[in-house]
Amino acid sequence: MTRRTITLLPETLRNQIAAGEVVERPSSVLKELVENSLDANAARIDVALEGGGVARLMVADDGDGIPADELALAVTRHATSKLKAVADLFAVTSFGFRGEALPSIASVSHLLLTSRAREAAEAAHIEVEHGVVASEGPAALAAGTRVEMRRLFASTPARLKFLRTEATEAKRCQEALMRMALARPDVAFSLTNGGRELFRLPGGQTLAARLGQFWPPQVLEGLQEFSRSREGMTARGLAGKPSHAQNRADRMLFYVNGRPVQDRLLMRAARDAYKGRLLSGEYPQVLLFLDLPPDEVDVNVHPSKMEVRFRDEGAVFSLVRWALEPVAGSETLSEASASYARAASDAGQAQPDLAPADPAPAAAFCRPSGGAWGSAASASQRPTGQWADRWTGGDKPAALRAYHDFQSPPPERLAPLPLTPAEAGREAVSNSSPISVGMGAAVPQPLSREGLEYLGQVAGTYLVLRQGGANGGGRLVIVDQHAAHERVILENMRRARSAGDSQPLAVPFPFPLHQSEALRLAELEQELREVGFVLERQADTLLVRGVPPSLPAGKAVQHLREILDEQSDGLTSLWALLSCKSAIKAGQSLAVDEALALLEAWLAAPEREHCPHGRPVVVSFGEGDLERLFKRK
Repeated sequence: MTRRTITLLPETLRNQIAAGEVVERPSSVLKELVENSLDANAARIDVALEGGGVARLMVADDGDGIPADELALAVTRHATSKLKAVADLFAVTSFGFRGEALPSIASVSHLLLTSRAREAAEAAHIEVEHGVVASEGPAALAAGTRVEMRRLFASTPARLKFLRTEATEAKRCQEALMRMALARPDVAFSLTNGGRELFRLPGGQTLAARLGQFWPPQVLEGLQEFSRSREGMTARGLAGKPSHAQNRADRMLFYVNGRPVQDRLLMRAARDAYKGRLLSGEYPQVLLFLDLPPDEVDVNVHPSKMEVRFRDEGAVFSLVRWALEPVAGSETLSEASASYARAASDAGQAQPDLAPADPAPAAAFCRPSGGAWGSAASASQRPTGQWADRWTGGDKPAALRAYHDFQSPPPERLAPLPLTPAEAGREAVSNSSPISVGMGAAVPQPLSREGLEYLGQVAGTYLVLRQGGANGGGRLVIVDQHAAHERVILENMRRARSAGDSQPLAVPFPFPLHQSEALRLAELEQELREVGFVLERQADTLLVRGVPPSLPAGKAVQHLREILDEQSDGLTSLWALLSCKSAIKAGQSLAVDEALALLEAWLAAPEREHCPHGRPVVVSFGEGDLERLFKRK
């Protein structure tokens, strides 16, 4: 390779390289322009989009404005009014300070900047076409600044192809403006896309009132205020109770000195405050503002300024966890139960039956060893008096029947495990072993894939297979029949995208639509109809006229609400629920041909190692694994 000489890059190329650090997509342009408006003390900011912000993005404010003789400097790299000396870099109090945003945007678009300073008699403008000044002079504008960007990345089509659809880019712009609007409830904001107003926020709102414009009421009702200070730092905001947690982290928002950030330290601290109160895949709702001296945080880590670095990370972590602990630990068990009851009542469904369809398998796995169920101690713990009939009679709830069977199972289930081959034979004939083993066939049944042979069913739940033949070696394979059938059903749903079959409701179920829920419905309406929902919009109300046939009406409506509130992963979680309701259950005996058909379908399914909920479908043991289990090596 021939050596090339070192040369200075052309100014246009330098600007476009710098733009790559600041301008990734329309939402990053919006963020930079709105931050400039906030730094200019604007009390009102209006944003308009066309084509998702690619064709046109306009930000207008009523701030301080830019004098006419400084407009050319405003679109010049490294020119800023926010830094004067090196010391200022370590005590940044403004949003923008690098002096790169406007020239970077102008280098990859057509930019028109119009501004009128508060003391100026008239406004002025400057027009820049892909880094080259096209025109400048007087203009008409009442006050403040108006920045209009058109044809983003028109001069760099290689970057244009990495953008998403117009709807996706518009949604990212909406999310970016929402995050900044939450940090400044004193400022009025509006956003329009394609001439349609998405939201309009008045100034002077409380934080809770502004958050109510973006988050559904079901989420807001679980929020509590918090504020704690220590060593010159304050952590404040709103946080949700543990019972209102969700399985996604997009409602955990963090701000440092009013600047929206994405910080792993703050995320870990917030989750640590809820440790032991949430499942592993759940996240609380948190809107946290961290206020600290400017010299305690470095905001100059990245050009986008979404990342920060703290001087004392341990103190910040401790403060955030300490501030959130009163909210995370404020909920009692009775409050959590009441919250669940309200959710079930709102969805029109009764409390779930806690007992399995057949309590025998549960009793088989929960029974202590030794067969001591008939002891006097057990009998002494049973209810007496007016409650005795409810525990021993035939007319009692399923949950109580299961509990009664657990405390005092029928005598025919109490036979001890066999100890000798002869006793084992008699036990197999009488079928009285606590864990029933149904081999189903006199000889192993071969499957069509991977050298597997079906041996039988254990406990009415697990299918036992052998892999590798009977002449030494091989593996013992155990499949959970319910989880395997869930995976098969889910894959069938994905392939067919459902036929749209629906179970009509005699009386339509109405519930009001929040603005955020209406936007979510617009995205998923067609897919919801495909899985069986029949929906009708009437102004701000949604009428549910039909639900998927495999779901009870109350459960279907509840899950629809979770999808629209973005508390679940949309149709993926709905398909998982439908597959779970339709799959064969644990404790259900299968004939040999049924088991073989299920196994063949499961072997042909992708991602077959796990069910739709993430639980394992299959476990296997090699010769070495078995030897270790029996401590032979």
